[in-house]
Amino acid sequence: MFALNEKVVYPGYGVAIISCVVDKVVGGSVTKFFELKFHSKDMTILVPMENSRAAGLRRISSSEKVQEVLHVLSEPVGIDCEMLSVNWNKRNKEYHCKLRSGDLYEICKIYRDLKYISSKKELSFGEKNLLHKTEALLAEEISIVNHQGEEKTIEHLRARFS
Repeated sequence: MFALNEKVVYPGYGVAIISCVVDKVVGGSVTKFFELKFHSKDMTILVPMENSRAAGLRRISSSEKVQEVLHVLSEPVGIDCEMLSVNWNKRNKEYHCKLRSGDLYEICKIYRDLKYISSKKELSFGEKNLLHKTEALLAEEISIVNHQGEEKTIEHLRARFS
């Protein structure tokens, strides 16, 4: 279970702090919720405590996990030039499914794929937005784990593709 003031990751939104536990009456019974205040957004949400894992709430990654995940950026991309223009809708659905999982490894793979695609062609509006979102999610968590600023983390991520 999670603890008060613990930093956690909520899928698709990023790093949050469990600020308190709130009791709410839902369907005639009292349900306990974690109140999450997000690190880089002016946003607060409630996540039912008993369904927190099913909702994808997870602890911040370890520095070892971050190093493993960053290794993904140097792995070969599974997209050939023909697939770049033909399968955007299919790739987009797969990417958003992976993004909703909150898995740092999957987010890193999306980032790697989009950076590769951007080196081969100009990204569409949707691809650019997805690239920006994955970069922000990666940088936010990695910067917290590595105790460095998000700007510096973004520079390091981008430098791997220069």
